[in-house]
Amino acid sequence: MIFVHYYEHAIDWIVSLCPQPDKFAHTYAGLTIWLISAILLKRKLSSRWPVMVVLLCEVANECVDRLAHGSWNWPDTIRDFIATLFWPVVIMLAMRWKPAIRG
Repeated sequence: MIFVHYYEHAIDWIVSLCPQPDKFAHTYAGLTIWLISAILLKRKLSSRWPVMVVLLCEVANECVDRLAHGSWNWPDTIRDFIATLFWPVVIMLAMRWKPAIRG
């Protein structure tokens, strides 16, 4: 549980640096994880693998939130998933459907 405490403290600090509400932090995190994972995995941004990394990270984040708060807060969890995954998925799909914009 020490990890959960430190993780939550670190997340609170990161969220304090972002505009309100905390969904901005989820959006920034999703895009950052997506871009970094594409680089590290040496995959195109149109690949599903970087998005899968974002999904895995978000699942882990929500599990830690559940441990920290003692129960699931489903409305908040669902909004967090949407905020985190929305832009990586939209951009990935756009790049798949419009090959000319891949650059």
